[in-house]
Amino acid sequence: MRRIVSFGPAFVVLVSAGVVTLALPDMVRRIASEQTRATVHLAQQSLDNDDVLERLNRAVRNVAVSVEPSVVHIQVEADRDDTRRFSSGSGWVFDSQGHVVTNAHVVAAATQIRVQFADARVVSANVVGMDLTGDIAVLRVDPGPHLIPLRRATGARLTKGDRVFAFGSPFNFKFSMSEGVVSALGRSARTATGFVSPANFIQTDAAVNPGNSGGPLVDVRGRLVGMNVAIATAQDTQGTSEGQSAGISFAIPLAAIESRVPQIIAGQPAVGGYIGIFFGDDVHGSVRVGRVVEDSPAAAAGLRAGDRITGASGQPVHEADQLRGVINSASPGDTLELQVLRDGETLSLTVTLGAMPKDLAARQYNQAIHTELGLMLRDTQSGPSVAFTVPGSPAETSGLKTGMLLRSVAGREVLSADAAAEAMVASGVILGRPVEIEVVEVVDDKPRTSTLRILVEP
Repeated sequence: MRRIVSFGPAFVVLVSAGVVTLALPDMVRRIASEQTRATVHLAQQSLDNDDVLERLNRAVRNVAVSVEPSVVHIQVEADRDDTRRFSSGSGWVFDSQGHVVTNAHVVAAATQIRVQFADARVVSANVVGMDLTGDIAVLRVDPGPHLIPLRRATGARLTKGDRVFAFGSPFNFKFSMSEGVVSALGRSARTATGFVSPANFIQTDAAVNPGNSGGPLVDVRGRLVGMNVAIATAQDTQGTSEGQSAGISFAIPLAAIESRVPQIIAGQPAVGGYIGIFFGDDVHGSVRVGRVVEDSPAAAAGLRAGDRITGASGQPVHEADQLRGVINSASPGDTLELQVLRDGETLSLTVTLGAMPKDLAARQYNQAIHTELGLMLRDTQSGPSVAFTVPGSPAETSGLKTGMLLRSVAGREVLSADAAAEAMVASGVILGRPVEIEVVEVVDDKPRTSTLRILVEP
């Protein structure tokens, strides 16, 4: 008997399996889409019900609203070799008397300065004075109701991780604002004036670019904590005013600004504090005192060689550069509370700071002209003379030669090598201002006087 086989049920199962196989991915996608839609809806509801980010936005907007009227854009005009050149930077209103603060390197070579406010008002400005070692300059504009001094965080302590905002004119984009955090404190970097910072630079990751120089760095309450001065780039990690932001920028701390600016306004030399010690090695998070200068402020306070300084006025001190910054950010006559370890005992010593001795200041000036001009000076019985010039340097290309005697710098008589170096720095030659130097050279056993013009190309 022949067996009859039915394929109907199997075919139905096979077709059903195929349909399910084809439909399943679409069903999974639909379910996943609905789940995503539900998740998005819940997130939107949460955002609508939770205003934490909106409150953060309002706070940041309020920082901008409170700070921007105190920020200025600075347009600088300089004449070089019968050519008019323009550059720009930033600044901020210091007081209602018309004083505006910026970096010295922004205005040092200027023949004309224009200051623009956020309300588009443009006025002329004059230089009151400069501290080239600290890269701080004070301008003056006519006072008026449009001047809104920037609030300052005097006495507030800045710490790593604090949120900060940088204002200025990066790449000439006026009145820009960027945000970041304090990356570190107590940094040392070279400023555009040719000096290694005498202050505890603030390091931030706020975007700072050329044109931000002189602009304010403020805290979350819109109070000044520093002034943008330099950035680090892949080409120059020591600090520069050129290049593009690489997430590392430096600012002069408020303490240094509040110390130097009143001195500049008063027409006094801008000098930092002096303690009178030679630093030893950094040991276990402290700074060892190598030697104490006789009759110095440190000696008067009872500081001894071998002491380990762990803090200064409540700030921890781990490196010598940090302590140098604290000292230089203060003014002569200020007091400094030092926490000291001596023979296992913790002491607190009060030091009344003195003024930096002239020989130390002269050393800074000589280092600056050597670095920036390629020039080394020395004293002779006949007066200051050129010890040597670096080949290809601005000093050599200007015609300065070994053995030449210097008689005057920018019309100012100089009687020593230190005085000549100081006069060169004060003239702004490091920052691009052309300066005339009267020299005497012996030719065929006869002295010949001439005037050379030295210029540092940007």
